[in-house]
Amino acid sequence: MNGLPDYSLLEPSVLLFVVIPIVLVALFVWGVAVAWRRAGRSPAAVRMTALATLATSIVWLNVTWSLAQAGVFTQWSRTPPPFMLLVFAIFALAFAIAFSRIGRRLAEHIPLWALVAVQSFRLPLELAMHRMAERGIMPPQMTYTGRNFDIVTGATAIVVAALVWSGRGGSRLVLAWNVLGLALLLNVVIVALVSTPRFAFFGAERLNVWVAYPPFVWLPAELVLTALTGHLIVFRSIARQR
Repeated sequence: MNGLPDYSLLEPSVLLFVVIPIVLVALFVWGVAVAWRRAGRSPAAVRMTALATLATSIVWLNVTWSLAQAGVFTQWSRTPPPFMLLVFAIFALAFAIAFSRIGRRLAEHIPLWALVAVQSFRLPLELAMHRMAERGIMPPQMTYTGRNFDIVTGATAIVVAALVWSGRGGSRLVLAWNVLGLALLLNVVIVALVSTPRFAFFGAERLNVWVAYPPFVWLPAELVLTALTGHLIVFRSIARQR
């Protein structure tokens, strides 16, 4: 399918690239509603903000999926490649959200342990990515048997969140974990970018082209966006506590 080995959305490991983004959008909308309510806003304002957040998220998911389905992100010969523009948009959106009023209220009104716990989605994601490498859809350097160690962030998020929730962990532990998680995220992003056809750092037989197709486009468009935004909001939450 589309230059990749045949795959189906009904495959459990492929379906995760749809389910996880949808769950994260639902959690984001719920978190915004909770933060607005705890900030003392009226029920009408809470509903309007939550609906606006949901609508914007749906538009983003739909646009990125549609562009991928139309083959826009496979145009690697263009300068700049459309996929690189997507990466730029992801980073810009992450900072815009994290340092907006939404990011501030999430940092103020959502418990620190919950902000950490959200990042546990990276554990099942890395397992699904490993399966994609076994299927020949994803290049091996992007999995935990290669140069991607982001599974550590997903696994430790559960432990760190539990320690903070129980009172046995504090902001210093979260700060150290957050720095590590951000470093591992940037590492895999760099590996992914240098593996695209414009760089082919790991060779022509190990190209990263799968993220240009649906549903895998939601890996950078939603999952990387969520991970980066989450790390930035955790930094804001720690700074507020101090």
